[in-house]
Amino acid sequence: MMKGQGQKIRTGLFSGSFNPVHIGHLIIAHHLLQYTDLEEIWFVITPHNPLKEQSGLLPDAVRLELLHLALDEQPGFSVCAREMSLPKPSYTYKTLEVLKEEFPERDFVLIIGSDNLEVFDQWKAYERILAENDLYVYPRKGYQGSKFSTYERVRMADAPLIEISSTFIREAFRKGKDPRFLLPEKVYKRLKEKEYLA
Repeated sequence: MMKGQGQKIRTGLFSGSFNPVHIGHLIIAHHLLQYTDLEEIWFVITPHNPLKEQSGLLPDAVRLELLHLALDEQPGFSVCAREMSLPKPSYTYKTLEVLKEEFPERDFVLIIGSDNLEVFDQWKAYERILAENDLYVYPRKGYQGSKFSTYERVRMADAPLIEISSTFIREAFRKGKDPRFLLPEKVYKRLKEKEYLA
């Protein structure tokens, strides 16, 4: 797509621990790339989320390796590991600030699930995020997005409802089950080969 002079590249920031990345993540991102004005989507791999328990989190290097395998040769998708090198704990408002400064040619859009939108007032500097950024919100079962769904810069995306979770996949491996069809093929093969979740 040809860009007009001064027109920024509309870039979605899909943040997550990707513990591990699974096909649900790819389905949502691909839908947003196809059905919204986003031109690219960056998968922003995060260190420990201050709002989540750290137990069960695969090492940063392993999650990053699996994400690269999943996105390898996927048009429009890129890995962004910038948050890994920012001061801990990691806060989205700070990541946005840094990326905007480092990539002034891009117009970043935050991609989150409706479960996160429902607790958005627990996010650090959430009012600033809402005021300064567009948010595209994909559905999660049981979560409507509460009061934030009507905010001017919040767009509720009509993406598929995906019920696959990284937690389910980790537990399946530990129980000796085979969740191969819930994972990109290269990710599944690496998890089996290295026994990261054995």
